Amino acid sequence: MYKIKISFALLAVCFSILAFSQDKKAEQILKKVADKYKSFKSYKADFKYMLENKKDKLNISKKGTLYVKQSKFRLDIDGKEITCDNKTIWTYIKEANEVQINDYDPSNTDASPSRIFNIYEKGFISQFVEEKTEGGRVLQLIELTPIDKKKSYFKVKLFIEKMNNQILRTKIFDKNGNIYTYEISKFQAHIKIKENFFSFDKKAHPGLEVIDLR
Repeated sequence: MYKIKISFALLAVCFSILAFSQDKKAEQILKKVADKYKSFKSYKADFKYMLENKKDKLNISKKGTLYVKQSKFRLDIDGKEITCDNKTIWTYIKEANEVQINDYDPSNTDASPSRIFNIYEKGFISQFVEEKTEGGRVLQLIELTPIDKKKSYFKVKLFIEKMNNQILRTKIFDKNGNIYTYEISKFQAHIKIKENFFSFDKKAHPGLEVIDLR
């Protein structure tokens, strides 16, 4: 029994050394990615959202578009329009012609859909996994493990295009067996967006039902 414990201890040391060397590379890659996205004054991303759960036989796929300008954002997906001016967040459900209004907490970064582009910045241990070619593009795979074990997810995978240091795909693995994938199909930086684009216009929706939760 004692020998087995020593063997496991040696393995732990070996893996920690390996993880350290990989973390160094992951940190270098993520710094390039962070510098890239922070240089964008605004951007638009068309993406495909997928939810998989083999146990529950779930396989859901939707398309969406995200607009971001500094701390403001707008997300159009699945008949919903989520708009935020960094103070208020409006969730408009088109089919019901209903809008829900909430105060927005900028400190809660998990509440912003732009999180798929900066999830790696805080609260994770990063590890470089591999470099591979996919569809003629060289991708760098980095795996993130949350430091806070109370998080609903236990692993995040980032697929970064090496040529331009941009995130092509993000996969989030939660503790219930769900795998959430965000795959970017088109990305445009420095697009012109008017300020009123990030506030909801009630007058543009006759017969609108307003649910103010502030």
